[in-house]
Amino acid sequence: MTTLFEQLGGNASVDAAVDIFYRKVLSDDSISHFFDDVDMDRMRAMQKSFLTMAFGGPNDYTGNSLREAHAPLLEQGLDTNHFNTVAGHLQATLKELNVSDELIEQVMTIAASTHDDVLSL
Repeated sequence: MTTLFEQLGGNASVDAAVDIFYRKVLSDDSISHFFDDVDMDRMRAMQKSFLTMAFGGPNDYTGNSLREAHAPLLEQGLDTNHFNTVAGHLQATLKELNVSDELIEQVMTIAASTHDDVLSL
C-alpha cells in the first residue's frame, strides 16, 4: 500500500510544499505576527519532519506535541479563524504544486484532525 507521503512525491514534494506554505503564511498580515520571534529555518525543518510523519512517511519527528508547540500562540490569541487561515494556505500551496484534488482532500482531512490539539480544546 502506498502512503500519502509517497503519493505526494516524498521528501522533495514535502520540502517544496513547506517552503511555499511558509512564504504564504509569512506574507499574510493576519497571521504572520505569530512567527515574529520564531527561528524559521528550525520551524521549516520541524514542519517538514512533522508532515512527513503525518503523511505516513518516515517518522523522524522529535518536536513537541501539537498542544505543547501551540500553547504560547494561544496566549497571543490564536483561534479557529487563524487555524482556518493557515489551513487555507496549505490547501492553496498544494493546488499551486498541482497536487490532485483527491490527495489535497486527504491532506486537509489530516490538517482538520489537528484542530482541537492545536487550539487545546
